[in-house]
Amino acid sequence: MTPAAKLEDTPRIERLIALAERLIAALESDIAELKNGRTATLKTNDPEVQKLTTLYGREAQGFDLRIAQSAPPTLRQRFLAITAKFREVLQLHARMIARVKNASEGIIRAIADEVERANAPTRTYGPRPGYKPPPSGAMLFNRVV
Repeated sequence: MTPAAKLEDTPRIERLIALAERLIAALESDIAELKNGRTATLKTNDPEVQKLTTLYGREAQGFDLRIAQSAPPTLRQRFLAITAKFREVLQLHARMIARVKNASEGIIRAIADEVERANAPTRTYGPRPGYKPPPSGAMLFNRVV
């Protein structure tokens, strides 16, 4: 068996392409949901998509670039195109998730600051300012508790 024959692994490339296409569809669905402001219905939270991600990671982990280089030209072009699209969609998805994360953290911080300001004791004027207790923390919002 020649070294070139060992490197040719068309079924593996086909599997990677199929997995990447399915993951791209899930990521594009998530991007559309994030643009509409809905985070509860993200496909990437689905266990099936998480299994696909794990499978893709295993397949891609031991993938040697020489396998793609020794593949037939049409298959190699499909593989390179889907890989580029997958990378692009992943980057867009990561940016969208970061935006949502920053916005939600900003809202929580604003609420915590407002609760802390509302619960702050009134400062009196005098030679010695009154004792200011340490902030209660961001998680204590309910005055009933």
